[in-house]
Amino acid sequence: MLMLSNCHFKFNNNQGKALFVLCLLFVTGTGCQNDIRESEDASIKLITLDPGHFHAALIQKSMYKEISPIVHVYAPDGPELDAHLKLIEKYNSRAEDPTKWEEIVYKGPDYLQKMLDEKKGNVVILSGNNQKKTEYIQKSVEAGINVLADKPMAINTKGFQQLEKSFEFAQRNKVLLYDIMTERYEITNMLQKELSEQPDVFGLLEKGTQDQPAITKESVHHFFKFVSGSPLIRPQWFFDINQAGNGLVDVTTHLVDMVQWEAFSNELIHYKTDINMLSARRWTTSINPGQFKKSTGKDTYPAYLQKDVKDGVLQVYSNGEMNYTIKGVHAKVSVVWNFEAPEGSGDTHYSVMRGTKANLIIKQGAEQGYKPTLYIEPVKSNDAAYEKALKQGIEKMGKHYPGLTLKPIKKGWEVVIPEKYKVGHESHFAEVAKKYLRFLKEGQLPDWEKEALLSKYYTTTKALELALKN
Repeated sequence: MLMLSNCHFKFNNNQGKALFVLCLLFVTGTGCQNDIRESEDASIKLITLDPGHFHAALIQKSMYKEISPIVHVYAPDGPELDAHLKLIEKYNSRAEDPTKWEEIVYKGPDYLQKMLDEKKGNVVILSGNNQKKTEYIQKSVEAGINVLADKPMAINTKGFQQLEKSFEFAQRNKVLLYDIMTERYEITNMLQKELSEQPDVFGLLEKGTQDQPAITKESVHHFFKFVSGSPLIRPQWFFDINQAGNGLVDVTTHLVDMVQWEAFSNELIHYKTDINMLSARRWTTSINPGQFKKSTGKDTYPAYLQKDVKDGVLQVYSNGEMNYTIKGVHAKVSVVWNFEAPEGSGDTHYSVMRGTKANLIIKQGAEQGYKPTLYIEPVKSNDAAYEKALKQGIEKMGKHYPGLTLKPIKKGWEVVIPEKYKVGHESHFAEVAKKYLRFLKEGQLPDWEKEALLSKYYTTTKALELALKN
């Protein structure tokens, strides 16, 4: 790729060289950049709308042959847009496998209407202020633009009702509405799911009780962290539950999705009849002024956060727990946000699926070196027949995941997973994008995905509704 002023072009033969000369003649004119680049064989043209969260950029950490390298960005001017563009530039300029994105940016208070009027792409990427996201979704699908949105798509009951309408518009306008569920591509989650689908290894999923759920998903996150090797500066609104959402409706979206995907991906989930919320609660994380500055770069809390400041310290309702049944199976989901992880650690995940023959457990604590580790704990100990069935099951899975082995432990086995499968959270965004591209090519979402998406946001917003009553 050669670049000269506003022109980009490739050449490797006489015809290409002639094109180069022709472009030189017009370099001071209107520019040939878009004429050449837009003609490339890429049916998907991205729009990024108001990127306020780094996940918007992670979709572009990789290139895709189906997607044009030209991306139109519409946003208000400010540090969030600047941070987004810097991250894209970092991917473009990295030494190993650099990307080749070209961002065409419109800045202005009328960015949303400008995007709808110009309609420069056919897929809009949404990752930012969650208070605005539901409106962005509805406006986009009404305009006939496909949507790939970061979680959460809805942060309260009103937002969920609006999301229901957006699906109706999407179906009417024949566009696809999908969210970015990266945890489905984390290797221990994938293997936990596959093992749960082997009756000789897992048995049947227990029904459980509220005190001992059949499925438990817990995670711990941190406000201050590093992304792509640099400290993450969060926008101030990230600490406002009215804009970012309570903890019950944010990261819990991933956990609720995992419950549905692992246990019921072969069954349609109808939220009006299949989900029963039993209990829910929320609590705060304290963020002092020094921590707030470290995370946001700002010395003081903005006016809209003063409602949550007590004795000079910000109290954020970022934590939550819900207990519910899905198709009669008891599940527990909880999330905790601390300010910063201890040195050498990071975000953690704990997951249990209880079967009639074995429990499948993922731990990510100090004992595991803060790396997700999958364990199999049989219900019956010293069962030779079970051990034989398990080894056969792992051998079968090894056809898709070569190198999987079992390591005996006190209560059963650890599944030893080769490092090549542990690609990290940021790499999972490309997997989501590839799946979405496949859905776009097919022209529709699978029925299960549509029902599960609505069920997921019904569950999280229902939990918040119940917690607010307590």
